[in-house]
Amino acid sequence: MESIDIGLIVTAGMLALVLLGMRVAFAAGLAGLIGLTWIFWAKFGYDPDKFTKALTISVKTAGQVPHSKIASQALSLIPTFILIGYLAYYAGLTKALFEAAKRWLAWVPGGLAVSTIFATAGFAAVSGASVATSAVFARIAIPEMLAIGYDKRFAAGVVAAGGTLASLIPPSAILVIYAIIVEQDVGKLLLAGFIPGAFSAVIYGLLIIGLALTFKGFGPRVTGFTWRQRFASLPPALPILVVVATIILFVYNPFGGDAWGTPTEGGAIGAFVVFLMALYRGMRWSELKSALLETAKLSAMIFTIIWGVLIYVRFLGFADLPGAFSDWITSLTLSPMLILVCILLAYAVLGMFMDAIGMLLLTLPVVYPAVMALNGGEFVAATDSAFGMSGPMCAIWFGILVVKMAEFCLITPPIGLNCFVVAGVRDDLTVQDVFKGVTPFFIADAVTIALLVAFPWIVLWLPSQV
Repeated sequence: MESIDIGLIVTAGMLALVLLGMRVAFAAGLAGLIGLTWIFWAKFGYDPDKFTKALTISVKTAGQVPHSKIASQALSLIPTFILIGYLAYYAGLTKALFEAAKRWLAWVPGGLAVSTIFATAGFAAVSGASVATSAVFARIAIPEMLAIGYDKRFAAGVVAAGGTLASLIPPSAILVIYAIIVEQDVGKLLLAGFIPGAFSAVIYGLLIIGLALTFKGFGPRVTGFTWRQRFASLPPALPILVVVATIILFVYNPFGGDAWGTPTEGGAIGAFVVFLMALYRGMRWSELKSALLETAKLSAMIFTIIWGVLIYVRFLGFADLPGAFSDWITSLTLSPMLILVCILLAYAVLGMFMDAIGMLLLTLPVVYPAVMALNGGEFVAATDSAFGMSGPMCAIWFGILVVKMAEFCLITPPIGLNCFVVAGVRDDLTVQDVFKGVTPFFIADAVTIALLVAFPWIVLWLPSQV
């Protein structure tokens, strides 16, 4: 049996395990170990006496992978970004953001829901985790929306959808993971997420306003705030801008010359700045302990997934499945853009059954080389490419597209993680309630993705400036 055949069989088995309910980390790690053993044993001619040797080699190979990859300095961004979000919550920045957004935006149709979307976008700028963003605003925003007559399902849907913005708006843990998998510049990818993230928030806001105008009583306006009250709400929310500016200016020297530091160092400094803010605002030891524990739990979950999937990725390399898939994709007679759309649609379906990080980690080693080959290769010039952009720019553009698809998967049934988090925080909501409330946002996400595909400059303008 050829190595590619082994790769296909083992991959099918892994997907079956995931669909049966096994965690992605364990399914991928087990599949990778079995696949490596199978390939090494096949090289020994399936000699029964050599099976133990094949198993020993595969165990050693699998054991070396996690440490060699996890030791990467770039991955230390993930816990620092998550810590920034939790410390910002205990520093009271989330309440300040929501209050400022409410005073400035609640007068529009569906104003409180629109305020929630833009407040979550602001919090996403200091939080690298969608789950944390959804959990925080489920406690803050939903009670206020319910108090003025919002349907509880729609209120929950607003928070769950708003939480997904943390996947795109830097600092983003998923963007960091993508950059490491495909070996691209972390800083440029983080920078590329700003405009698409803000664009997504605007599309969400327009959707809410449209629904409020179409259905009477759907989203009552909140009025009565004076200009003095509005301006008074800004200073408590300004620390968000301070943190974002600290990270960006540290990574991209605005005065020319070399950067002042790496994204990893920028993330650490950002976490320290938020920590000082939290201390200044009276954060107690119990709150600091909770922030550290929640950061450790979420980081451990993400790193466990990475460990398991990296073993599977090493097996894919031995099976040469990425190369075979790239050759098959480039041999198709369809237009490259149509193939790309089909790939994105496949992500939408796959995301219904897998969590976002696991889905990207499992698919990118195979899909990314194929997309780059479609465009003309890693080093193709824009004039010779299929998508009208150079290889490095295509890597950034595709990264934003797949992370946006990962956002979409955070709210799609049956395992939309953000929906489960919102339902878990609120005793008066079921998961079914949240899934029903989030349904209109599928349309907004589809529109956003279509526009990002049709107009790549939305993604590429900002990173092309550095």
